[in-house]
Amino acid sequence: MEAVVLILNDVDLLHEVLRAWDEIGVRGVTVLRSTGLGRIGNALYRDDTPLFPSLSELLERDELHHFTLLSVMESNRVEQIIEITQQITGPLTAPNTGVLFTLPVGRVIGGM
Repeated sequence: MEAVVLILNDVDLLHEVLRAWDEIGVRGVTVLRSTGLGRIGNALYRDDTPLFPSLSELLERDELHHFTLLSVMESNRVEQIIEITQQITGPLTAPNTGVLFTLPVGRVIGGM
C-alpha cells in the first residue's frame, strides 16, 4: 500500500482530476485547501495586503490557495495515477503544475 499526495496548483483542475481518479477506481480521496510559503510570501508584498495580516486573511484570498489530495491505494496503481494526473495537469516537472509524491503505508485500519 502507498499513500499518494498530490498538491495541485491549478484549482480549476480539481474536479477533472477527481473524476479521472474515480473512473480508474480510486476511492477515499481527501481534499484539503492548502497554500505554500511561496504563495504567502508573495502576498506579503502586495499593495492591498494589510500591514499586519493574519494567516486566515491571507488564506481567504482565492489566488493564494491550491488543493492537496490524499489517498491510500495498492502500490501497483501508483503509476496509473501519475499517468492520468499528468494527462490533465501536464508534466508535473513543469513549473506551477503541482507536486505528486508517494509514501509507503505499513498498515491501514478502517474502510477504504
